Amino acid sequence: MPMILGYWDIRGLAHAIRLLLEYTDTNYEERQYSVGDAPDYDRSQWLNEKFKLGLDFPNLPYLIDGTHKLTQSNAILRYIARKHNLCGETEEEMIRVDILENQVMDVRLAMARICYSPDFEKLKPGFLKEIPEKIKLFSEFLGKRPWFAGDKLTYVDFLVYDVLDMHRIFEPKCLDAFPNLKDFISRFERLSGQLATDNWPEEDLCLHEVQPLPPRPSVHEACRVGQQVVSATRRWA
Repeated sequence: MPMILGYWDIRGLAHAIRLLLEYTDTNYEERQYSVGDAPDYDRSQWLNEKFKLGLDFPNLPYLIDGTHKLTQSNAILRYIARKHNLCGETEEEMIRVDILENQVMDVRLAMARICYSPDFEKLKPGFLKEIPEKIKLFSEFLGKRPWFAGDKLTYVDFLVYDVLDMHRIFEPKCLDAFPNLKDFISRFERLSGQLATDNWPEEDLCLHEVQPLPPRPSVHEACRVGQQVVSATRRWA
């Protein structure tokens, strides 16, 4: 029986999960929910099912694997990763994984706050000034390692790839001063040759080497369709 991944029909918090499911060749199907157009942003597709799935904390994304039902994106990632020994093996690796998982969430939330703010244009210059220092911390943490926990790939590499890619959307040159991060991005994107993306709708394909990408919109355009919506456009939310 395939796992079921439920989420909005966008990239959002499910992107790293999809990548990990594909990388691990997991049998899964995706249940996607649409948000209506402005000004109402109708969420009835999800709300009609929200409390009927047996989830302890009903939310999106969710993962159903037989009798196991999970919500919270990082809990889902860890669940999949444990099945494939992608959580780190040594104490040092697991410490690095734990730190980075939470650091990525902080950075993601900081970006979300500005992108959803009605004062986006006013806040943008200050946010741009902060990007180099934030990216520098990731660069220093990675150092000369091939992957963020060490010599072996772990699930946090999927998280870091996602958040760095979002920053490239916001500021395309933000990684230019950090060659080790650019190498990491290239190394990760080479994994795309191992991913079977037939399970994804065409608008959700985001790996550079799977297909050519369209011009990227600004993060503001990609993330902010309205303050009632958790994420936005189908390709770059």
